[in-house]
Amino acid sequence: MAVERGRLVDRRVSDGTVAVDIGHLGGWLRRGLVVLFLLAILGAVAGFLFATMTKPIYTVSTDILVDPTNLQVVQDDLFSPNVQNNSQLLSVDSKLRVLTSRNVLQRVVAGLGLQNDPEFVDTTPSFFSTARLLGQERPAGRPEDTAIMALAERVKASRDERSFVVTLSVSSEDSQKAILITEALAQSFKEELALAESTSASRTAASLNGRLTSLREEVDVAEQAVARFTNEHGLQSSGDELTSTREMTEFNALKVAAQGRLIEARTRYEALVSDSADPTGNAAVLQSETISLLKAQQSLLMQRAGGQALAYGPRHPERLALERQLADIDKAIADETKRIVEAARIELAEAEATVAALSDRADESRSTVATDNGAEVELRALQREAAAKVSVYEAFLSRAREITEREQLDTTNIRVISSAVPPTSRSWPPSTAIATAAGGLLGLALGVMLVIAFGLARDMRRSQQRGA
Repeated sequence: MAVERGRLVDRRVSDGTVAVDIGHLGGWLRRGLVVLFLLAILGAVAGFLFATMTKPIYTVSTDILVDPTNLQVVQDDLFSPNVQNNSQLLSVDSKLRVLTSRNVLQRVVAGLGLQNDPEFVDTTPSFFSTARLLGQERPAGRPEDTAIMALAERVKASRDERSFVVTLSVSSEDSQKAILITEALAQSFKEELALAESTSASRTAASLNGRLTSLREEVDVAEQAVARFTNEHGLQSSGDELTSTREMTEFNALKVAAQGRLIEARTRYEALVSDSADPTGNAAVLQSETISLLKAQQSLLMQRAGGQALAYGPRHPERLALERQLADIDKAIADETKRIVEAARIELAEAEATVAALSDRADESRSTVATDNGAEVELRALQREAAAKVSVYEAFLSRAREITEREQLDTTNIRVISSAVPPTSRSWPPSTAIATAAGGLLGLALGVMLVIAFGLARDMRRSQQRGA
């Protein structure tokens, strides 16, 4: 084949084949105009029928903000927040998979009763149904599974680049049904995330509660060991001090006070019984109220006796009576003085006995304290071990109760920022005009291919006949 005057020239080859130029193509197309027209018409009719007889599919979309950082409800939460951007994006992508997971779809199917909806469980679709045309026919099975698979094919979710906004798209033969499914998916998505956190918290709380049993037993054993050791060694404490130590301190203080009283009593008694001292002139004796009254009476009688000695003789009855009164007073003073001396002696004896008794008790206390101090070292070790176990047990108990309450909280930060609205047009099939035009173009293309094929075959037969 060669180029002459701007057109392809037909040239016969030895093997009987035919080279095609533009002239041949134009001739074939002119002779096949009727075929081209008919196929274009048929294609347009087929496109029109497809657009009018196929059940329409409507697609609605909603935007959901999936914040990877949960709400801070408690101070020390079970789940730590992600602070790095990459980690947050991975968290959002993971939640995006949850949005279209089987658990979420199953909850939507059960909530809306899609297992009874012919759109999702119809296993014998019409010839022009979307499922047949798209090659999405599914074998018959459990209605729930069939509905879940059908719903999964109609749900699409994607995340905007470098953001936490997820776009959820749902397709259905009914636009209102698509909106209901979208809202149910968003709600089920929130519930699934909350359930995941609640399940994790429940599992952690169950583990802590299981550990609490053994911790409680360990605490009981440790406290019983402390009580048993205390009883065996007779250790008693008040506050942070052993009772024996406090008793020793108290006995020492009482002993010092008793020794002071003993010194006073001895000093007073020695002053009373001293050979060079006149008991009647002693300060302790003079402080006696009885002695003071007797001394006053003695003074008055002595004054009267002095006056009578000048007026009467020594044998005068009044003077003798007065002298007998003086003798009685002197005897009373002497008896009272003896009584005071005896009382001082008894007081001294009692003070000495008290000091001796307190000294013995103080010595016993010191011995007990020495023994208790050695046992106290071991007791404190047991108390520290018990206190450590109690601290761990109380921390676990508080944490278990906190996590148990955490199960009831929904801290997921999921918000629908753009609700689904009815679409203005169907998403499938294309509009009638577009489908008719596309059908006509496809019919015309098919006609061109057929005309060229028939023309080429006819010229090849002619070429072979001429060569023969």
